[in-house]
Parts: sequence; C-alpha cells; structure tokens
Amino acid sequence: MKLRWIPSASVSFALLLTACQPQAGALSEEDVAAIRNTHAAYYAVALDKDWDAVVTYYAADAVIMPPNQPAVHGRDAIRDWYASFPPVTAVELPIVEIDGRGDMAYVRGTYVLTMVIEGNPEPITDTGKNLAIWRKQEDGSWKMAVDTFNSDLPLTPMEGEHPEEGEHN
Repeated sequence: MKLRWIPSASVSFALLLTACQPQAGALSEEDVAAIRNTHAAYYAVALDKDWDAVVTYYAADAVIMPPNQPAVHGRDAIRDWYASFPPVTAVELPIVEIDGRGDMAYVRGTYVLTMVIEGNPEPITDTGKNLAIWRKQEDGSWKMAVDTFNSDLPLTPMEGEHPEEGEHN
C-alpha cells in the first residue's frame, strides 16, 4: 500500500500566508520612504554648500571613501573634506535601489557632478555611481554610516605624464 501525504487545508493556508508575508526584518515601506526623504534633504543642503548641515546626515562614526584618496573618518573630518572639495555648480544624485534588513540599509545610485577646477578654463562634468550604507538610529532616523563613490570616466594622465605605448605601471 502506497502512502501519500496530502496537506490539510489549514496547513496549505498557513504555508501560503507565510510565503506572502514580508521577509523577516525586511525594510518597511516607511523605512524606505524615510531614507528617500532623508536622501533628498541631504542633497538639498549639499547643493547649498551647508557643510555643517551635510554632516548631520552622517552617523557620528561615519566614513566616506572618495576615489583616489584615503578614507575620511568622523563628522569633523567629513565636513573638512566637503569644504575642501572644488566648487560644484550642478549635481544630480538619483537613487537606483534601496534595500536592507532591520536597522541597516543600502542606497545604490548614480551621480552627475559639474565642478569648477582651479586652473581649468571650463567646468568639468563627472558621471559615476555611489553606494551608501545607512544605519537606523535610536530615535528612528536614518543616517549614512559608509559612503563611497567613483567615476565612470577613465583616468587621464597627469600633466607632464606621457606613458609610452604598451607601458603599464
């Protein structure tokens, strides 16, 4: 005699309900909205070059990892780094994706940045991508804990540098 397992209606219903529930610890719609709103507010104060306000969007122990430079640790150092950045005339920071679990999230995006470089006759426009790890604070707000970005443009040789064809460092 063959035995077949036939789940009862209540077991099937319970499995169906479990499968339809959000993943345990997944970001809520409210958390995603809060991160989007905080990102927009950060973007606005960055455009105003209000570096004291910019650093309030970072956790106290935050680190930014700019391209071709050492990591920058803590709000005071982050404020100084922003203040030393070349003047920005235009910036776009669209969000591509927000995901996370519990009190940690990441925001993946792109950027278009136009800046004035001393000694350059014309502004320079850079395009690239960014990734930030956000941490939910005890008060329920979201702040960046790690922020990194890099250009999509190829590196250009420094002035006076003329690599020979086929030469690699």
